[in-house]
Amino acid sequence: MFDELRSLEAAGLVAVVESTHRQESMLVARRMAAVAALLRNRVAVAQRRDGEPGYCSIDGFDQTAAEVAAVMNLSAMAAGYLVSDADTLDRRLPKVAALLAEGRTDWRTVRLLISRTELVADDELIAKVDQSLAARIGKWHGWSRQRIVNAVDAAVRAVDPAAARERRVAAEDDRHIGISALGNGMTELYGRVAASAAAGFDRRLSQLAKQVCPADPRTLDQRRADALAALTEGRTLACGCGQADCPTRAGAGGADRDPGATRVVINVVASGQTVHGDGSAPGYLEGYGVIDAEQVRQLVATAALHVIDPVTSPSEALRYQPSASLERAVRCRDLTCRFPGCSRPAVACDVDHTVPFNRQNPSAGGPTVYENLKCLCRQHHLLKTFGGWRDTQLDDGTVIWTSPTGRTYRTVPASADLFPLPRGPACGAPSSNRRSRSRQRSARIARAREHNREQRSTNEARRRLEEARKQEIAARRFRNHMRDALFAFKGAPSTSPFCRWVNDPREPEELPSDWQPDDQVPDPLPDDPPF
Repeated sequence: MFDELRSLEAAGLVAVVESTHRQESMLVARRMAAVAALLRNRVAVAQRRDGEPGYCSIDGFDQTAAEVAAVMNLSAMAAGYLVSDADTLDRRLPKVAALLAEGRTDWRTVRLLISRTELVADDELIAKVDQSLAARIGKWHGWSRQRIVNAVDAAVRAVDPAAARERRVAAEDDRHIGISALGNGMTELYGRVAASAAAGFDRRLSQLAKQVCPADPRTLDQRRADALAALTEGRTLACGCGQADCPTRAGAGGADRDPGATRVVINVVASGQTVHGDGSAPGYLEGYGVIDAEQVRQLVATAALHVIDPVTSPSEALRYQPSASLERAVRCRDLTCRFPGCSRPAVACDVDHTVPFNRQNPSAGGPTVYENLKCLCRQHHLLKTFGGWRDTQLDDGTVIWTSPTGRTYRTVPASADLFPLPRGPACGAPSSNRRSRSRQRSARIARAREHNREQRSTNEARRRLEEARKQEIAARRFRNHMRDALFAFKGAPSTSPFCRWVNDPREPEELPSDWQPDDQVPDPLPDDPPF
C-alpha cells in the first residue's frame, strides 16, 4: 500500500503530509455541511408533523444525531457533539466554515473557535466575531492551543464581555473521583477532593492496613490498597497470615462486616466451566470490563451465585414486566445498549420489547420472552418508539435496525465476544419527552453568562488580593534583606533619616490566611540601601 511513497525524498514526504492535511480539512468541512443539511431536513420534517400525535417527542436534532451515530459508529454523546458543531458552523460561523472548506485552517482550530464562542448569544454579535476570526485565522499557523484560546477569548471579550469564559479559580469546582481500567485486571483510581477529606481517607486506609497481625506477608502499600475494598464493604481488613489463631484472619471476629454498613453489589458474568471448573474463558466485571478466569474464581469464593435461566413460563410470557431471572439473562447477554454505536452499560438501560407488548390483549402482541427482549438506553428507547426507527430481533439476539432513510444496521450482543451461549428494574413504556434544543441551548447560555457576571467580580477581587499578598511578601523579603545587610556590613543601627524601618525587627515572610492589605499606600522601596 502506498508504494509510491517509498521513492520520495524527505521534502516530498513532507509535501504529502501537508497536502493530505489540507484535504482532510476540506473533507471534514464537507461532512459537517452534510450533517448540517441533514439537521435542517429533519427539523423541517418535525415541524410539519408537529400536529400529529406521537411525533416530535424525538425532535429533529435527536433524529439527526441517531442517524449520524449509526452511520459513523459513534456513541450518542459523540454524535450529539458532532451535530451541534455542524449546526454552529452552518448558522453562527459560516465564514470560518468557508475557510475550513478551502483547507486554509484545520479542524483543531475550528473546534476551539466553536467551543470558545458558544456563549455569544446575539446573532449580530456572533456575526462580528465570525468576521473578525475569519480575517485573522490565516495568521495562526503554528500557534499553540493556548495561544489560539487566548486570541479567541480576546476577540470575544472585545465584542461581548459577558460571553468571555471566566476561569474557575476556586479548586472546589474541579473536584471529582474516577477510575480507569488498566487492562491487566487492575484499575487506576484518580481524582481531586478537599484536603480534609483526602487526609481523613488517607488516615483511615492506614488504620485499616495496620490492624492486621505482624505475620501478614503484604507490604504496607499492598495492605492500603486492599483496605479500600474493606472500607467500601464496611468491614475491617482481613489478615493474610493464614494462622488459625489470628484474631483478624478472614472470617474471624476482627474482620467481620459492620452490620450497619451499606452493601455494594457488583455483577460478574462468566461461564459455568470458568466458575466451577478449570476453564480459561474470561469473565466480565460490570463497570470494568473483561477479567481473566483466575480473577473470576477469586470473586466466586465470597460471592452469591445466580444461574442465568432465560426460560419463561407461558403465564410469565403474557406479563409486561419480565421476571428477575429473565431480566438478568437479557442484561448479561447484551451487556450494553443495543443501538448501533451506543456503549451505555446494560445495567443503566431499559428492557425493551422488540415486538411491542399488547396491554389490551397480551396474547396478540409481542411476548415477554428472551428472544423478544433487548437492552436500550432511555434515549434510544424513545428514539425507537417515537423516532421512526424499526428493529427486528433474531433468535440469537442479533438486532437489525432500519433508519428512517432506509439504511440498515446490525448489532450483536456484546457477550457474543466472550461466551459461546450467553444468556435497574425493567422499564415501563417510555413517555413522550418533548424538548426544544434551541430553548435548552438558550437557557444554558443564559445560565453560563449569569455565572460569568457573578464570577467575574469574585475572581477580580481574588486576583487583587493575591497580587497584594505577593507584593507584601516581596516587600517584607526586601526589608529583611536590607536588615541583614545592615547587620553584616555595619553591625549597628542605621542613623539615616530615611526608611527607619531598617532598624525594626525582622518580619515573618509568610502571611496568615486572613491577611488583608492596608488601605494606606506604603512608601516606595528605595533603589539603594538606606544606610
